[in-house]
This record gives sequence, structure tokens and C-alpha cells, in this order.
Amino acid sequence: MSMFLDQTTIDVKAGNGGNGMVAFRREKYVPDGGPAGGDGGRGGDVILIVDEGLRTLMDFRYNRHFKAQAGQNGMSKSMHGRSSQDLYVKVPQGTIVRDKDTGEFLGDLIEDGQMLTVAKGGRGGRGNVHFATPRNPAPELAENGEPGIERKIELELKILADVGLVGFPSVGKSTLLSVMSAAKPKIGAYHFTTLVPNLGMVSAANGANFVIADLPGLIEGASQGVGLGIQFLRHIERTRVILHVLDMSGMEGRDPYEDYMAINQELASYDLRLLERPQIIVANKMDMPDAQENLEQFKQKLIQEQEDETAEQSLIFSVSGVTGQGTDPLINATADLLEKAPAFPLQEETVAEEETVQYGYAANEPAFEIQRDPDATWVLTGSQLEKQFEMTNLEHEEAIRRFSRQLRKMGVDEALRERGAKDGELVRIKDFVFEFVE
Repeated sequence: MSMFLDQTTIDVKAGNGGNGMVAFRREKYVPDGGPAGGDGGRGGDVILIVDEGLRTLMDFRYNRHFKAQAGQNGMSKSMHGRSSQDLYVKVPQGTIVRDKDTGEFLGDLIEDGQMLTVAKGGRGGRGNVHFATPRNPAPELAENGEPGIERKIELELKILADVGLVGFPSVGKSTLLSVMSAAKPKIGAYHFTTLVPNLGMVSAANGANFVIADLPGLIEGASQGVGLGIQFLRHIERTRVILHVLDMSGMEGRDPYEDYMAINQELASYDLRLLERPQIIVANKMDMPDAQENLEQFKQKLIQEQEDETAEQSLIFSVSGVTGQGTDPLINATADLLEKAPAFPLQEETVAEEETVQYGYAANEPAFEIQRDPDATWVLTGSQLEKQFEMTNLEHEEAIRRFSRQLRKMGVDEALRERGAKDGELVRIKDFVFEFVE
């Protein structure tokens, strides 16, 4: 069975910045040697890159955790630590990227080699050489590296095809694909033969080439999750022309016109913009006995139900996937229609004007939050506060005093007093616990 995966979630973690170092010059003939602690190196980014050789997201089926390396710590003699290399993760063309937790649209990767940074590495911490002042020329103070961004990323593949074949199961879409292109999809005399999208390259008489996709059959209720259709409706969104394949033979007792209306309803229910795409009606199985009579009845119903009499009539092509009858005119008409059909960008593409993901704190995001555990310990949380904590080297007294000043400047002391904190009560930031002092 062909394996196909078009939606998955991965965990990405950029590298932490390297820690700055506390060091001093101790050369034999250098009197009054000052601070000489180097800065830490930058942590590696996690970057998605398009590889045109990939067709599905199967590579993420068993490998869903991607972690970039941390930067090297700073060294003595003011030597900087080495920055880490970025981690590149290959994805197929047509991959849409979102933040799993917030739903934020991050990017749409459609060009070979296109890159998108999804997790930014932390900057290196500063060594003690940066903290020297006239009042404190030999500081025992350095920063830890900035933590790298960690997040869950949702990947959704919407295949890149110019033309999409849609229709009920067993109307002959796979057979048509095999006749129109060199693709060899699975063909069988039973429903849901096609379980994964199949792609084929089609060459028209005028020299034009286009990619056509045979999608698994839709049924009524597909847009609400019935059958296999909901899993693959997303792949129609990138197509510029839709070939609506109908079984004109009526072999299974279905009315071609009712099938036509039902499929269009499912497309509209999934995304109303799908009906904006040019659509060619493909009357298939015309080699069967009752097909011609059914086609005439179909055309009459189509005219009767058309609300706007001045509207352009739908293109209808009579074909037979088995004999190949009428496929060449269909291919040429499709190629001509593609030349005039506009691109239909996905909604997310209009939202994101830049590929670069902007990192930082939202303007309305509080610097910290205060909660209280059942054991009466005050708990401080918040991305800005926790970042300052992570970058504090608790092994040095000067660093702890600096962190205390930062908390006071952020308003933590005053907020704790307003909440009723008393002298000597415990305060916790992550795993670090200290006493509140009035």
C-alpha cells in the first residue's frame, strides 16, 4: 500500500546561546589585569527548507523532534565561544506552516530551496568584560546564554497541481489520469481504489505542460468528514482548473446531474472560493450504451437550472477513459484554460507579507504573573521574567544582586506587596526558591 502523510505536528527547539564567562587576566608581566571573560556563541536556528524531491510528510512519521545545537560557552582571554550551525529540516513543496498552540500562520513553502526560520537560536551571554565600570573594575558577573525558541509546529501539505480531477468514486478519474499522462495509478472496479493523491505530467499539442492531480473520490458529506474526501479536499485549493468527472453511463443507478450538484456542494461547503475556479465537465464512459442519452438529459437539466441566462455555458467534453476517445481535445482545452486562469492564492498568503517570523514579546503581554501554590508559596511566571532568570548565572553573588534589581525594576516587589506577601514568605521562579524580603 502506498503511504501518504499530508498533516503532522513536530517539536522544534532552537539552540541556547552559550554562557558568558567570568575570567581575569593573569599574565606574568601584565599588572592590574582586568576582566577577560569572553561572550558565548549564538545558538543554532531551526530552519525549514523545501526539497523538491519530497512528495509527502512521511519523513516526519517517526522523527518529530528537531533540536539545534547550543552555542559554545565564552572562554578566557576574552575569546568568544563558537556559534552553532543552524539545523535545516527538509519539507516538500506546498507545505503550510502554523504554530500549533496559537494557530499563527508562519509561512507557505512552495519554491524549491525556499527557507523559513521557525525557531530562532538564543544569543550568547556576555562575559564579565562587558560589566566592568570605574566603580567595579573587576566584576564577577556574566550572563548565561539566551534560551532558544521552543514551539510545536503544524505542517500541512497541499500538493502543487495546476489541474484537479474531482468526482464520485469509480467515475474513472484514475483511468483518465493514466490516459492523459504517464502516471500509473491503481485502477480497480470497486470504490475508493485511489487512497492517496496521484500526480501526472500532461503535455498538450501546443507544447504546454501542466500537472494534474487525481484525488480520492468524494461522497456526500465529505466536507463534514464522511468518507475519505475530507482528508484530501485541501489538495484542491492550489489547483487553477477543476476537471469535474461524471459517469454518464449510469451503471450504478446514479443520476449524473445529481452527482454534479452534490460534488459542487461539497466543494462549496469546504471552501466557497473553490467554485471560483474554472471548471470543465468531463462526461466519462461515453463508450457505454446509455451514455449519450444521459448526456443529453444532463445538458437539458443544466440549462434549466442555470439562474443567469447570460452566464457563460460550462464546457462539457465527452470522453472515454477506456478507449481514449475525446481525451486530446480535453487536454488542449485544459491547457488553453490554464493560460487564462488566474492564480488563486490561499487565504493565509494574503495575511503574511513576509516569510521571516518575527520573534519578541507582544506589546500587551504582561512582563510577569503572580500565582500562589496550595503550600502558600508565591509563584512568578511570564516569558520576559523567565528569560531574565534563565540568563542569570546563580553561581555568582553579583549576578543574583543584578537579577534582584531587574525584578524590582519590573515591579515584582511592589506587586507582591499588593497581593499581601509578607517578609520571609517563599517565592518560586521555576525550580529556584527564595525568601521575600521587605
